[in-house]
Order: sequence, then structure tokens, then C-alpha cells
Amino acid sequence: MDSDAKPAAHDEHHHADVSGGWLRPAVFGAMDGLVTNIALIAGVGGGGVSPRSIVLTGVAGLVAGAISMGLGEYTSVQTQNEQVEHEVAKERRELERNPAAEARELAEMWIKRGLPPELAHEVATTVGRDIDQAVRVHAQEELGIDPHETPSPWVAAASSFVCFSVGALVPLLPYLLGATALWLALLAGGIGLFVAGALTARFTHRTWWNSGLRQLVLGIAAAVVTFGIGKAVGAGIG
Repeated sequence: MDSDAKPAAHDEHHHADVSGGWLRPAVFGAMDGLVTNIALIAGVGGGGVSPRSIVLTGVAGLVAGAISMGLGEYTSVQTQNEQVEHEVAKERRELERNPAAEARELAEMWIKRGLPPELAHEVATTVGRDIDQAVRVHAQEELGIDPHETPSPWVAAASSFVCFSVGALVPLLPYLLGATALWLALLAGGIGLFVAGALTARFTHRTWWNSGLRQLVLGIAAAVVTFGIGKAVGAGIG
């Protein structure tokens, strides 16, 4: 062991940010943008429409999907934060009305985790002397949340909007660059899915190739289904 190595606990950035509100909507937005437009392009392409119609459909899907994702993420995160605020306010009222009972409840939780009873009650009583600190500790222990680290709905919305747009643009690029073959758009989308999946492995325990293949398989499945439906509908209309 290197005795000069700096302990991870001394580095405030040794953990990834899991509560900032940007990672989940960014990943979900990019994947959704890729899969949505790959499937959309495969569906209308399977129906035999012109490249111009495919581009129009893809752009409409990009704009509509990005707006929907952004608004959905904002509403979802804002609602979650409001629920947290409601529960924290309820906990604060209980601490103001029944501080002794709340201290006993906190101590019992720590005792169940192995803390000596005398020490647990002493610490719980000490924490209860500062109402703000008590609210934070009780929220963490009882609700599993930190009221000071709620995600930003604006960050979530912006992350989702931008990443969905980028993801949805990838399968459209061959058409926008002058190509007319459907398989080139699907190939670009497949590469995009694999790369996006591989990048997410940086934040998880999965290997990059495993994560990339998982997203690629899911995208292929969606494209196959919509292509088949588009083919069948196109043949029926024709």
C-alpha cells in the first residue's frame, strides 16, 4: 500500500454526483432521442416514403420529443421537490411539538443499527438542540433524503432537452448530408446507440462494451418492430 496516497475520503469529489439532477435526464434523453428517431425513421422508411418525407418526419420527432422531454423532466423533478418540501415541513412541525419523542425515535433507529443505547440517546438529544440540524438528520434517517441536496428542475429539463435533441439528430445526419439510403441512417443511429451506451459505463460498474451492446440491442429491437409495422402499413395503403 502506498502510504503517501491520499485517502479517497479526503477528496470531496471522490464520489460521482448522484443528486444533481442532470445525469439521469441526460442519459434518458439521449437514449430516448436515439431510439425514438431510429424507430421513427425505420417505420416511415419501411413504409416506402421519400427521403424528404423521412427528414421531415425525423425533424418533427426531434422537436416534439425534445420539448416533451424537457417539460416532462421539469414537471417530474419539481413535483418531487415539492413532495420533499412537504415531508420536511411535516418533520419540522413534529420536532417543534414533540422533540423528546422525535429524539427517542431517532435513537431507536440508531440502536437497531448497532449503536450503544446510551450513546444513541445522547447523540439524538444533542442533535435535537439545533432544529435545523435535527430536521436534516431526521429527514436523512427517516426519509432517506437530504433537504439541502434536491435536484434542480431547470437542470433536469435542460439536460433532457439538449441530450434528446442530440440523440435524435444522429440518425438524421446521413439524410441531412445528402444520403438517400435508409440503411445509412440506421447504421448511424446504431453507432450512436453503442457510443452513448459505452459512455454511460463511466458512471456505473458495467464494462463499456457491455453497456454499449445493451443499448444497441434495444435500439435494433425497436427499429425492427417499427420497420415491420411500417412495411405492413405501407403495403396495405399501396
